[in-house]
Amino acid sequence: MYFSGSTSTRVQLEEGLPNGTQFETNSLRGESIVCFGGENWWYHHPHSKNHILKRLAKQNQVLFVNSITMGLPSISNPDFLPKVRRKLKTYLYWLRKVPEGLWVMTPINVPFYGSRLGRFMNWLLLLLQLRLVMLILNLRKPIIWVAIPTAADIVDALDPKLVLYQVSDKYDANEDSTLSPVVIRELDRRLRARAAVVLYSGRKLFEESDVKHRFFLEQAVDFDHFAIPAESTAPEVVGIPHPVLGYFGAMDHVMDQELIKEVADRRPEWHWLFIGAKSNLVQINAPNVHFVSAKPYAEMPRYIRHIDVCVQPWRGSESRWTSYGSSIKVREYMATGKPVIISPLYEYMQTPGIVFFNNADEFIEAVEYVLANDTAAARELRQSVVRDGTLDVRARQVGALISSLLAADNEKRLSVSRGHCKSRNMSNQTQPSD
Repeated sequence: MYFSGSTSTRVQLEEGLPNGTQFETNSLRGESIVCFGGENWWYHHPHSKNHILKRLAKQNQVLFVNSITMGLPSISNPDFLPKVRRKLKTYLYWLRKVPEGLWVMTPINVPFYGSRLGRFMNWLLLLLQLRLVMLILNLRKPIIWVAIPTAADIVDALDPKLVLYQVSDKYDANEDSTLSPVVIRELDRRLRARAAVVLYSGRKLFEESDVKHRFFLEQAVDFDHFAIPAESTAPEVVGIPHPVLGYFGAMDHVMDQELIKEVADRRPEWHWLFIGAKSNLVQINAPNVHFVSAKPYAEMPRYIRHIDVCVQPWRGSESRWTSYGSSIKVREYMATGKPVIISPLYEYMQTPGIVFFNNADEFIEAVEYVLANDTAAARELRQSVVRDGTLDVRARQVGALISSLLAADNEKRLSVSRGHCKSRNMSNQTQPSD
């Protein structure tokens, strides 16, 4: 068991972006935004971009395109058929408007990106559907926000005003797809070269990047949603005995199942509560381990109320995928004020108030420590770390960044136009008279 550092480094802006960029107010208004998400709006725990886009939709027309995937998992993967069925079901939604005012689209596509034919079929299917939807919604010259490499082929066909590329994971380390890392790296390279700015959601990804036009879009949190305790506990979990170790979010190949099984066996009086979509890869069967299905975002505080310690038992450094993770749920954990125990993530190694573990012994030691020593001051410290890093702040930053990039692009166009006019006038002045 060990604690994180006492300070948190923050790097926001990198060279290559417009000078004098300000982030205090959201100056983005009246624009069309099309976002290619790396997740599905209807069944994934909301990512940071989901929250930001909801806020931008108050003053702009926003279309969120559900994940067009990075390819299918192996047929031998126990999640193959369930994932296919889940995806096909969302095709029935196709285009829906959500209460926050933005539109969500699930385009019909084929998850084959390893061949030219598959890529062409996807390009054609996406082009036809997106052009139709953009016409229906009157989306013209959109700002394209790309958060999945496989959207590289379609971006320029939509006549974008500006392209943003958000990198939230080590995409070529994806363990849930049979698509070749070589193909993923090439798509990623094209998008980094095409984008006006590359948004990195992870500190490690940002620091390892050699892209000059990059921006560190630090994870944020809907602070009040998690900090204000619910008035009552959800009936589904109220009977689980304390202490309760809680986790919410997707449960798949990232989970350290052996550690969970060992701790559950060695400490039968501790109860685990997992809230979210559970992969068939996760096979844990113990009387003190409880799984409940994914819950609506608005309902989460009623489940979190019953948790004593927030945990993230992910696989450690042996997984390249998890080692680059920035995990928005850690900030949501911090906002609750409850103790936070996670496997080592580079993103949070210097964040005060977090306890890390490397193995089952250290995990048990960490839980025993926080159960015996947690204080009001410790809870206040955890909340103070994330209190000012809200999603409202991030939305204003993104809005101001986009506005600044658009203004710089307009100035560049005007400069070129003035140059042409000056050159033409000079040419006319030097023409010999008849």
